[in-house]
Amino acid sequence: MEMHIVVAMAQNNVIGVNNSLPWKLPADLKHFKALTMGHPMVMGRLTYESIGRPLPGRTTIVVTRDEKWRAADGVIVCHSLNEALSCATELAADDGLDKFMIVGGANIYTQLIEKADVLHVTEVELDIEGDAFFPQINKAIWKEFDRQQYPASSGSEPSYAFVSYKKMAP
Repeated sequence: MEMHIVVAMAQNNVIGVNNSLPWKLPADLKHFKALTMGHPMVMGRLTYESIGRPLPGRTTIVVTRDEKWRAADGVIVCHSLNEALSCATELAADDGLDKFMIVGGANIYTQLIEKADVLHVTEVELDIEGDAFFPQINKAIWKEFDRQQYPASSGSEPSYAFVSYKKMAP
């Protein structure tokens, strides 16, 4: 079972500010949907709260240490990362899938980047201030295997790239 991380980050590894995305990039949201559709998604409570609802066509698994925290119907709440990973693995296997998705936030990414098999990174060509960061991608461990580059739009949309990395065998 493969663990895929999906993230959008600025050039300085910023992924969020005040529990929200610091840019508007509709193409990234479509890309996120295409990558995650039909797969179990593991996320932290703050990431879930920033989204505000379970996303259709995907099982949402939320990790929180708060034993009293409740989510919308259909959301699976786990109180440890190991519990969430076991749940995602089991759900994916039950559906005949070979992967599940890790979709944030910063703390979850930091704990799992070394355990993941594939990274799907939207590189947003901005240097911005933020309060949530993606860990540094170690190019000695991760090999880029796909890159799709897009120019800035005539509006306020920055240039960006969809980049995928595969963990190299030890």
